[in-house]
Amino acid sequence: MVFFGEYQINFSGSGRLLLPKKVRDLIKGNVFILTKGFGNCLSGYDKDDWEKRASELLNPSLLQPTDMDQRRSIFSALAYLEIDDQGRFVIPKNLLEYGQLKEKAVVIGVGDHFEVWDAKKWEEYTKNSKSKVQMSNVK
Repeated sequence: MVFFGEYQINFSGSGRLLLPKKVRDLIKGNVFILTKGFGNCLSGYDKDDWEKRASELLNPSLLQPTDMDQRRSIFSALAYLEIDDQGRFVIPKNLLEYGQLKEKAVVIGVGDHFEVWDAKKWEEYTKNSKSKVQMSNVK
């Protein structure tokens, strides 16, 4: 399973989005995982794949503060979400706020998972990424 592509989508209600069909097709069943990602985006995973990853996250020591910080951040925000018959799902309020999601969103494939970005934040991110790539090519 490889998530790929970039999809512009609009909210169809309070926190409700239509998950693109190419992304939905890679999810087994109608339940997936959504949690905090890096850079104020949300990260989505197939349920079975997430449960394998979660067991790996539980291996670090409980005595390491950084490991506990990561667990708190990821697991406290994690939500099992159900996709309805029309392919829609509702993002919980805490994740909407974290992702600063408003009117339009972008769903992107990132290989082993997908991300949900606020459309303006994604545009800023891609502009900044392009300038970083151009700067590194100058060296």
